[in-house]
Amino acid sequence: MKGTTNIKTQVMTGTRENASVSDEISKAGVYTLAVASAAIGIWGLACFVGGLIASGGPLAFVGSWFRAVSGM
Repeated sequence: MKGTTNIKTQVMTGTRENASVSDEISKAGVYTLAVASAAIGIWGLACFVGGLIASGGPLAFVGSWFRAVSGM
């Protein structure tokens, strides 16, 4: 038994990721801008559909738009 040696090995699995505060703030800013852009887009679409309904259809909408832009 004198010639044997016990070797213990420790295996560590996993990853360590260090995220800085500025990276997290940037992610929050991008998320906030995306949500705001989506809200503005949905609001614009709702206004467009409301205008189509109020004017009496797509052709009347386009005609009213041209009259409004040209000042007639």
